[in-house]
Amino acid sequence: MLQQILRDMYIDPDLLAELNEEQKQILFYKMREEQIKRWREWDANLEKEESKMKIKAKFQHNNSKHIHWLQGTDGDVWVWIMGDANGDKPYDQICEEFMAERARQQAQREAEEQWKQKEAEIEKKFRDAMAKEKARIVAEKWKVEIEDRKAAKQLEIKFQEELKRREDEERRMEEEQIRQREELRAKELYLSLKKAQQQSQKNENEEVEWKEQLRKSKEADEDRQHKARRARAEYHRQSLRAIQKGKVAGLSNLFQNSSLSNGQEFSPDSPIIYPLLKHQVPLGKSWERPPRPISKDTIIRWFKEEQIPRQAGIDKNNGNIALWFHGIISRETAEELLMNKPEGSFLVRVSEKIWGYTLSYRLLTGFKHFLVDASGDYYSFLGVDPNRHATLTDLIDFHKEEVITSSGGELLIEPCGQVKSPPDYSILFE
Repeated sequence: MLQQILRDMYIDPDLLAELNEEQKQILFYKMREEQIKRWREWDANLEKEESKMKIKAKFQHNNSKHIHWLQGTDGDVWVWIMGDANGDKPYDQICEEFMAERARQQAQREAEEQWKQKEAEIEKKFRDAMAKEKARIVAEKWKVEIEDRKAAKQLEIKFQEELKRREDEERRMEEEQIRQREELRAKELYLSLKKAQQQSQKNENEEVEWKEQLRKSKEADEDRQHKARRARAEYHRQSLRAIQKGKVAGLSNLFQNSSLSNGQEFSPDSPIIYPLLKHQVPLGKSWERPPRPISKDTIIRWFKEEQIPRQAGIDKNNGNIALWFHGIISRETAEELLMNKPEGSFLVRVSEKIWGYTLSYRLLTGFKHFLVDASGDYYSFLGVDPNRHATLTDLIDFHKEEVITSSGGELLIEPCGQVKSPPDYSILFE
């Protein structure tokens, strides 16, 4: 189950809701480790490709130019920080002057272009008018007497002077209009640059807020990693303790025969005897189960064909069904059974989320639920570096002496049995 989650990098929300906080932290950390592993592999491949491209480019561009940085007296790259040197203006003042100068230069360039166009229009206008008037005078006065020609010449001069005066007046008016437009344009450009600066400052503030959120996220991530590492260390310690105490069985001892007796009926106070299970199927003939439980019928079939041969829920001392074992019951039902029990009371129920079980535990102020993965050849808590137990009973017996988590200190003290007849696990053994 864990390998499938890491391969797909996805866990079903319903399954995630079944995990307790310690299991969530460990699972999250292992998924992050898998992400980092994949990223490093991708990065290594990318570096190899870039290295090949650089070598190829080196042979193709042997005469390429290079950049040489100016160095300071300390031998390092020379850097000037604007505003920090003696005589430097404040940064805000430099920005204001820079924007104003940029706006003035831009407005001046636009005004010069406008004036060139307008001047060409004026010259053409009066040149055409002068040529037209001159042609008219010549046509009318060409054959008249000399006196008339002199009068015509004086009239022409007078007309030229009038045109010149009107041209100068129009030039002056146009220059004034262009100057006014230049000032207005300079103000518009200044306001535009000012707005851009304010937007830049706003973006900088947003970047500061984003960096603060990123910092908090990294702190939270480090806290989760710390919790996960602590939990992993605790499970490693438990594994060593299990090996030292001989509590973790090898897979070769998975199936053990028990001397059992027949003839006992279902009742809350009298557990079922294992020999009554007549429909046992050898493990080698197990059915092809789906990746996840899809119905209650498939869970029952799974239990009968895979878990009964493994003596799931059987007390090894007497061959009876263990007092703590329950059938396919909900979380709410489990909590109702444990409600009036003392701290340390527990039961194990068949899970509807995974091929396995859920250990429900009574705290002083509430309940905890731990998923037990039974999809492989051993039994272990889901999502951790687990202690692997050959049987479900071995897992329970181990944690009667060793805590489940160091932070919670959960020891399995008092099993919670049946309260109804027939017991809730009867359908599993029919």
